[in-house]
Amino acid sequence: MLDLKALTEAVGELDEDKVYEQLKAFMATNPSNEQAQEVVAACQAGMTIVGDLFEQGEYFVGDLIFAGELLTNAIEILKPALGNVESSSVGTIVLGTVHGDLHDIGKNIFRSMAEAAGFVVHDIGIDQPPSAFVEKVKEVKPDIVGMSGVLTLALESMKDTVDALKEAGVRDSVKVIIGGNPVTKEACEQIGADAFTTNAAEGVKICQGWVS
Repeated sequence: MLDLKALTEAVGELDEDKVYEQLKAFMATNPSNEQAQEVVAACQAGMTIVGDLFEQGEYFVGDLIFAGELLTNAIEILKPALGNVESSSVGTIVLGTVHGDLHDIGKNIFRSMAEAAGFVVHDIGIDQPPSAFVEKVKEVKPDIVGMSGVLTLALESMKDTVDALKEAGVRDSVKVIIGGNPVTKEACEQIGADAFTTNAAEGVKICQGWVS
């Protein structure tokens, strides 16, 4: 079995070759969905290290972007074990990073994992105003709206977005999940979201519960 701690360290050190080598060897063992989920969690733990080093000034924005790509590719390698995506989707998600926030690593991890779980994901990008979420919801009529944000000010933008969905009369037709470092149970209640998570794998499980 794969050494999860070594994998976490390799992701934290942005050692691309080592990460891909370990993942390919892991996939050759024909792993179960549960084992693949553990490996994703180990990769996410590595991303936490990257985030910490960024905050300490050891890593820079370029490193964050590289880390996001590294993780997206890692999930791609793991996709066959994370769930066979059937031709029929299990549900539709509109996803975006809210206005005033430019972070997309967490959003991208969630998107990759949700797609692996069979969701159709419409990713509207970063720094998206409430109107962009409303327009997309009206256009694709999703089951779920996912909002991501890393900065504390993102919480206000999330609340503005939920309010805009209410004003547009589409709030009751969707479930709203928020994700990112600053989200808490209290923030979730204040914003008016249905659920919150700081872990992409857990977020996908919540969404699966909603559509099953």
